[in-house]
Amino acid sequence: MTNDKSSALSRLLKYAKTHRPRVIWAAICSVTNKLFDIAPEILIGMAIDVVVSGEKSFVAGFGITDPWHQILVLGVLTLLIWGGESLFEYLLLINWRGLAQDVQHELRCDAYDHLQNLDISFFENKNTGSLTSILNDDINQLERFLDGGASQMIQTFTAVVGVGTVFFVISPSIATVAFLPIPVIIIGAFYFQKRAMPLYAGVREKVGLLNTRLNNNISGLVTIKSFTNEQKESAALKTDSLAYVNANLKAIAVSSAFIPVIRMAILSGFLATFIWGAWQVNQGDLAVGAYGVLVFLTQRLLWPLTGLAATVDLYERAMASTRRILDLLDQPISIATGDKIADSLKGEIQFKNLHFAYDSSSEILKGLNFEIPANKTTALVGSTGSGKSTLIKLLLRFYEPSKGEVLIDGEAIENWSLPFLRKQIGLVSQDVFLFHGTVRENLAYGNPEASEEELLSAASLAEAHDFIANLPEGFDTVIGERGQKLSGGQRQRLSIARAILKDPPILILDEATSAVDNETEAAIQRSLAKISKHRTVVVIAHRLSTIVDADQILVLENGKVAESGRHADLIDSGGLYDNLWKVQTGASGFAST
Repeated sequence: MTNDKSSALSRLLKYAKTHRPRVIWAAICSVTNKLFDIAPEILIGMAIDVVVSGEKSFVAGFGITDPWHQILVLGVLTLLIWGGESLFEYLLLINWRGLAQDVQHELRCDAYDHLQNLDISFFENKNTGSLTSILNDDINQLERFLDGGASQMIQTFTAVVGVGTVFFVISPSIATVAFLPIPVIIIGAFYFQKRAMPLYAGVREKVGLLNTRLNNNISGLVTIKSFTNEQKESAALKTDSLAYVNANLKAIAVSSAFIPVIRMAILSGFLATFIWGAWQVNQGDLAVGAYGVLVFLTQRLLWPLTGLAATVDLYERAMASTRRILDLLDQPISIATGDKIADSLKGEIQFKNLHFAYDSSSEILKGLNFEIPANKTTALVGSTGSGKSTLIKLLLRFYEPSKGEVLIDGEAIENWSLPFLRKQIGLVSQDVFLFHGTVRENLAYGNPEASEEELLSAASLAEAHDFIANLPEGFDTVIGERGQKLSGGQRQRLSIARAILKDPPILILDEATSAVDNETEAAIQRSLAKISKHRTVVVIAHRLSTIVDADQILVLENGKVAESGRHADLIDSGGLYDNLWKVQTGASGFAST
């Protein structure tokens, strides 16, 4: 990807191409407003000319010879010009600010939509704070530039061209001397832009790290408190915050140096107009009114150019942010959706010669072959790293296999529509994620159209109804971020109820009972016995006691199926499963059940 500023701007213009008519109209409003803005200085010079020259003034050349009438005409023109300036000031503000709001809204939504479609491997190399920084801080930085900086740059250019035109019409010699500093200002602007670009990129990186620190610490407050590491984390936050401050100070040092350079360049142009113009008036080569116009216009040019440093600073920050936003949007989506859908799935799953490795690590799955029959319960067991959870990720198409294929109902998984596929699979994991909101909102997350009767039925099947009824507001109780107001067992039951309400033909339970007490485990087991009927259930189990009734148990070892069968058969075989069972039960020579 290219990383120069011009590329960032051109990429932004390409992204916002549907807004080009609005950009053009907003730019026209900015130009017109600035032309109206510099016109009063010309009228002041003309008024001075009327006072000095009377019937021989410039205005008299239009047939209005009476000096008083000339002043009245100039007064009317001043009124119209101020009215026009005010009108186009309103139009440029409402157009640029409206454009800024629309672009930032579209960028944030598009970036978030794209983020959701990226494969899981992308997030393994990114931190949450950095992504949050892009979606919030970076987009807000661009919004601030579009809100005022873009118009300011256009108006500065307009002022230089407009004032320069008037100067050259009145006195080419004064114009030549007065505008000699302009190239210095332009060259200086590009020089400081080049110096500031990497510095502001560093600022955006530091703010991403700072956001990561804040997000992690706020989410992990219980852990921080339990280990009494408040001072340690405060010190770490202070370090990250100082790194952000120092990165900003370096950028500020460069951008601040631009201001005195511009002021001195403008001062030289003003002095040239002031002195050289006065000399020409004394020599009779320049009218007093024209001299007044030049002096006043030089002042009018002074203000926008002194603000150019702040505008360039805003532009640099915006382009650094724009590059990060568009780089995110340019991230390729490696998992493409198919187009096949069906009225329903039987839920028959096949893994054929399946190989998989995470990035450049060694293979997790090594030519795996097995079938999961429809409407049966299949359990996957094995040591850590044997590939159990990886299989689930491949089934949900969070990753693509390195080799081999996964089939559902005899159809290659990549041929199924991705939204359709994932709607057919319900996932209950060990790490339950609940959203900040009510119990009702979390239960209905997978099926927003569910009726009250269906919601109550799902809660009952998950044995969650009783504890929900005892909550302060029942189903309308707000459970806090990640469901922190609930116990681990209650969160797990809500997760199961949520999956039940989704009513998928394939249900995956990934260590769903490993972190709950015996009573909750028994309740969950009763729930699973009810909901597993007429659907394909895949259970990843740590506690073997939870899968003794499974129709099929597969023991994974070194990326392959080492053993398969029912519980009693595997116990009788005296292999890996039998050893695991003895370790968990503490029994030696435990008889089959």
